[in-house]
Amino acid sequence: MTRSAPVKLDILSDPICPWCYIGKANLEAALAAEGTNPFVIEWHPFQLNPDMPAGGMDRRAYLEAKFGGRDAAVRAYTPVVEHARAAGLEIDFEAMRRTPNTLDAHRLIHWAGIEGRQGAMVDALFRAYFTEGRDIGDAEVLADIADGVGMDASVVLKLLASDADRDLIAERDRHSRAMGVNSVPTFIVAGQHAVPGAQPPELWRRVIAELSGGGD
Repeated sequence: MTRSAPVKLDILSDPICPWCYIGKANLEAALAAEGTNPFVIEWHPFQLNPDMPAGGMDRRAYLEAKFGGRDAAVRAYTPVVEHARAAGLEIDFEAMRRTPNTLDAHRLIHWAGIEGRQGAMVDALFRAYFTEGRDIGDAEVLADIADGVGMDASVVLKLLASDADRDLIAERDRHSRAMGVNSVPTFIVAGQHAVPGAQPPELWRRVIAELSGGGD
């Protein structure tokens, strides 16, 4: 028996978080394997680097500050690369030249949600950052990405040049932290059950099967 109503799945994420990219791929692999989708998905903002300068910073300088240098960063990212490949993803860390402030990217995800294009936007931002090495803190880049998912690039540029929804995104981020979220991805099932981290497809398959069974 199919569950009568879809289940809300809230995902707290940042488009520069590799584990978020991997977690999304694992969830989608489980949905494809089960052949059903019991979820209504909404993406929520959580900045990994809320104090990042508005213009972002040079990637090498970022790695130096966070890990103490490139070699330490390579060691830290080795499991990321391994899990990404297992999820069918290729992450090109060498292509990344800047680490952006993601506030504007989160604004774009919010606006995409209003237009019913949120999933496509999240996909496009992950791909732009992790495989194409684009600066997703740059307004022109964001407008181009928006155009690619069917949004009006000129409207997006005007919105990005304004303060539209800046305070809203910052407040939603603060609210998540106040609720105890301190890392991403965090998946919240039916507003009650928090599933932290990039869980393997097998876990999601069990969850999906249980929800789709509707208690049979």
